[in-house]
Amino acid sequence: MLETTEKSDFRGGLKLLWKKKKDSICIKLAETDEELCGRGYVHCTSWQEAYRGIVCDRYLDTMTVAATTARARQYPENTLIAKDKEKVVGFAVYGPSRDEDLINAGEVIAIYVLSEYYNRKIGYRLMNEAFSRLREYHTIFVWVLEKNERAIRFYHKYGFEFDGCKKQWNLGTPVSIVRMIKHLER
Repeated sequence: MLETTEKSDFRGGLKLLWKKKKDSICIKLAETDEELCGRGYVHCTSWQEAYRGIVCDRYLDTMTVAATTARARQYPENTLIAKDKEKVVGFAVYGPSRDEDLINAGEVIAIYVLSEYYNRKIGYRLMNEAFSRLREYHTIFVWVLEKNERAIRFYHKYGFEFDGCKKQWNLGTPVSIVRMIKHLER
């Protein structure tokens, strides 16, 4: 949607029309079953979009929206969604640390955006809201696939750094995940 605004250019006394895209994205907590279904769709679709070439194709091809929606329904708490009107286009899940060596930290457990919504700062907005809700913690961390260069660049821009922790997951074939941490100044 384009919104037209009128601005005066006082150098020449001309009135100029500026067209800017009005942002229709809303960040909020998931509250309805429909929104959790949207989270399930984004989870499945974004994995298939973002992890092709990183995770075994066979694993990605067997993922289903039904399975990721069931997971969203099983774990609905602390789920933020990004909506474009009524469509869920991204989500983030946050909470207290699940890692035994970081007991007094917050964790961004998941953050995904549909590829057609890349480069619209939706990931930043989801992360900002997750940080706001984790404000009691001085340290926040994420786990990321070691070969997911796009996500690693995003986390670096946000101030996360590798802390040396690494795990192996089996997603059809073994893949490595690495932990990135951000210490907050208070």
